Amino acid sequence: MSQESASTKEEAQLCWGFPAVLKAVALVAVWVFALWLAGCSARPQRATGDLGIVIERAGGSALIIETTGRTVVTQVEGLGDLSHASAVYSRDERYAYVFGRDGGLTKLDLLNGDVSNRVLQSGNSIGGAISQDGRLVAVSNYEPGGVRVFDAETLALVADIPAIYGTGEQRSKVVGLVDAPGQRFVFSLFDAGEIWVADLSDPSQPSIQRYTDIGVQPYDALITPDGRYYIAGLFGEDGLALLDLWHPAQGVRRILDGYGRGEEPLPVYKMPHLEGWALAGNLAFLPAVGRHEVLVVDTDGWQEVARVPVQGQPVFAMARPDGRQVWVNFALPDNDTVQVIDSESQRVVRTLKPGKGVLHMEFTPRGEAVWVSVRDLDRVEVYDTATFERLATLQASKPSGIFLTDRAGRIGL
Repeated sequence: MSQESASTKEEAQLCWGFPAVLKAVALVAVWVFALWLAGCSARPQRATGDLGIVIERAGGSALIIETTGRTVVTQVEGLGDLSHASAVYSRDERYAYVFGRDGGLTKLDLLNGDVSNRVLQSGNSIGGAISQDGRLVAVSNYEPGGVRVFDAETLALVADIPAIYGTGEQRSKVVGLVDAPGQRFVFSLFDAGEIWVADLSDPSQPSIQRYTDIGVQPYDALITPDGRYYIAGLFGEDGLALLDLWHPAQGVRRILDGYGRGEEPLPVYKMPHLEGWALAGNLAFLPAVGRHEVLVVDTDGWQEVARVPVQGQPVFAMARPDGRQVWVNFALPDNDTVQVIDSESQRVVRTLKPGKGVLHMEFTPRGEAVWVSVRDLDRVEVYDTATFERLATLQASKPSGIFLTDRAGRIGL
């Protein structure tokens, strides 16, 4: 081949090569641009430790919130009747199990911000719990009365425990359902005046221990943070019923029996809640039914040691995580008020006025702040627990329960 022919061929190859290079460059540019777009549209990576939910009771929705920046991440709709909703969390804190009043059990994905699964498991339910190993979710029901237990992954029904009492033809409303060590659930029968302990070590064959005649109309209950004592409040009489789960053979005993003896009870406008109870050292602070008092109980012997006068009928009495403060909200007509009790002096040290319809309070895990739902003003207020300064205000539609993910590692919450 002549030198001229070789040169012509090289020029042709070079000439044909330019479009190929440009095409390759263009393809790479398109690929990089697509990755950039995908990155812009994808949700940012996030852990679950500072997340939580705020129940929007009127609209059947929930806000996913984060406590570090005190912001709303997203809203999730389609959760049903949330007029008395509560929630528990999976072990990894990713999923919230929301218990609706319409019998709905909703598995909410906090990271994707959507409903992972939902079942209508009864006609009327009132809370639930998650088992020690995180594999089972139990729901307490008014209608039909009893407890139903579901697989936490799939929400498939694994056990049905009807709350049958008396002649065997009656079913009781179930309240005060909590988890307990040993893969157990403990709950109270409102109509029957009983406490049941259900061992779900073998979910296909629940083992039930029944304690009868505990008192009239147990309306709610709590379990101590160590999982030892289960305490049911009584609506039909003054006093509480205590079961020592370390020594169940001892049966149920009465504590604070007749704490209001000789006093005229006030009309009860809203039942107190015990699940968010306050424990400060060896003292428990409990809302008194039908009285403007918080009862102080020495947990060593479960004896009343003091009463703290407060502005109204307490609904929640909740301790800051370090136990130094107890925050109390109230039923009508004082539901615009929150009072702070110093647990050492057992005196009210601050009165706040967040606004009408204060329904719930939730402390951040280390207690530097408290989130307060103010239903009638459609907002959530965040307060500094040291200075009582308002740190943030978030808009929410008729907010009620506030549940942060640190509950995942705590017994009874």
